[in-house]
Amino acid sequence: MKRKQERFKIIEERNNVLERTKPNYTTIKGKWSSEHFKNDNPITIELACGRGEYTVGLASLFPERNYIGVDIKGERIWKGSTWAVEQGLTNVAFLRTQILLIENFFDEHEVDEIWITFPDPRPRKRDIKRRLTSPRFLDMYKKLLVPGGFVRLKTDNTLLFNYTLEVLEQRTDITDFEFTHDVYTSSLRPECFDIKTRYEEAFASKGETIKYLRFRFKN
Repeated sequence: MKRKQERFKIIEERNNVLERTKPNYTTIKGKWSSEHFKNDNPITIELACGRGEYTVGLASLFPERNYIGVDIKGERIWKGSTWAVEQGLTNVAFLRTQILLIENFFDEHEVDEIWITFPDPRPRKRDIKRRLTSPRFLDMYKKLLVPGGFVRLKTDNTLLFNYTLEVLEQRTDITDFEFTHDVYTSSLRPECFDIKTRYEEAFASKGETIKYLRFRFKN
């Protein structure tokens, strides 16, 4: 508990973390470029970012873009923000909030790309609406993305992946839809840049195939 509190204190003082204690927590919507990054580079957000392996990994590969990891767990965000500080990455930020509230923090068409990496699959039927690829979340993403922006999902969970395929196939506003049940053997693998999260490494070592899909919304 003491270590956790120490880490919470650290992220309270970090410039690359936005949480409830920060003065611009309720005013950052529509202002990430002008007030936080102070440039007009495209913004990618990683939802359910955990420790932020993708946020930090992509930021190091593409310094001409900005990356924001979104998660509610402060200790996980501490890890990702620490990696960013250690690597001197100024194009990385972390937002500590519930993903259901994401529209409070990003304006329409403020986001260029969305990654959803190994989210909680919410296997119980009563939790279907809480899955990050349920229709209500997809409708949010459509509002936040610039026209032509990609949504990308990476998961080990077969139930969640198949559910997402069904949801997307029922929509009429989806284009450039590609998917694979085993990204390591797929032609889509380069799109994932071989960045691996802790969960991915753990599940892959147990023989689970890693699923991946991506799509755009029609204009």
